[in-house]
Amino acid sequence: MKNKLKQTIGRKKGMVATSALLLCPWCITSAETRPTGKAIAQKEEKMAEGTNRFYCNTKALSPAERIKHEALTKKLLSARKATVETEKGYELQFSPADVTVLEVAEWVVAESKCCSFFDFHIDLENVGTLICLRLTGIDGVKQFIRTEFHLLN
Repeated sequence: MKNKLKQTIGRKKGMVATSALLLCPWCITSAETRPTGKAIAQKEEKMAEGTNRFYCNTKALSPAERIKHEALTKKLLSARKATVETEKGYELQFSPADVTVLEVAEWVVAESKCCSFFDFHIDLENVGTLICLRLTGIDGVKQFIRTEFHLLN
């Protein structure tokens, strides 16, 4: 009975961890590529060992904050007018008609809590007709962004 209870609790913890990993905005992937079971456990072990510098702190946002952040992430990604490769990362460009500077700033505040390895830069350019969000960071972050956003080289 005790072992069965431990297994049930372990499965529920795994479901919570799985749900948290899948909600991370930079880790949104198709169902075919989502990590499950053993892959999630291995990823969590790697994070605990510190071998992966780029991972999301899934506990940084409350469930309500995560839902709001995920919705804002989807809005920003779908409203993106252009993606520009820079020396140290990528710049996402938006029209103020589609996205506000406040929305970009709210996204940055939440994202910085769960993905602290990013450096964020917000610019309002071209006489207020272009909002730019530049993502940079330590060595390797550019490849991480490229992979997570499925950007071409």
